[in-house]
Amino acid sequence: MSNSYIDKGFSVEIDETDRALLRLLQTQARMSITELAEQVNLSATPCARRIKRLEDTGIITGYHTQTDAQKLGYPLAVFIAISMDRHTAERFEIFESKIQSFDEVVSCSIVTGRTEDYLIKVRVRDMAHYEEFLLHRLNRIEGVAQVHTSFELREVFSRNVV
Repeated sequence: MSNSYIDKGFSVEIDETDRALLRLLQTQARMSITELAEQVNLSATPCARRIKRLEDTGIITGYHTQTDAQKLGYPLAVFIAISMDRHTAERFEIFESKIQSFDEVVSCSIVTGRTEDYLIKVRVRDMAHYEEFLLHRLNRIEGVAQVHTSFELREVFSRNVV
């Protein structure tokens, strides 16, 4: 099956071999070109060319180390929906700049279909850590009007798009 990836006016064909490479790299980004090529039934040079093309077109945006938050001492995952007091570009810029400076925040999205404007995911050590984060940092960002907290009981799965 072949799909097109469209970005900024150009299209890139993605076939099953590209998808297989992406799946392998998402789970084992440290595999050598030779190992990847063997897994997808290519020789090393065409495999390297495909990976370079996926990088050059922006489909592959980087290589990252995945960590276990629990083993690092951050077992509590919190989803926080945030409403802003005013919907202005300046308010949103201030919030987005400040929220990126907090190490506990692992993701932040502007959302629709809710009364809240942002949905963030936070990792903390315990309830005391969450309370400190909420009262002394998050609620002090200029423009934050309301927060609604949900605690993650268990992550069923998490994956990237292939």
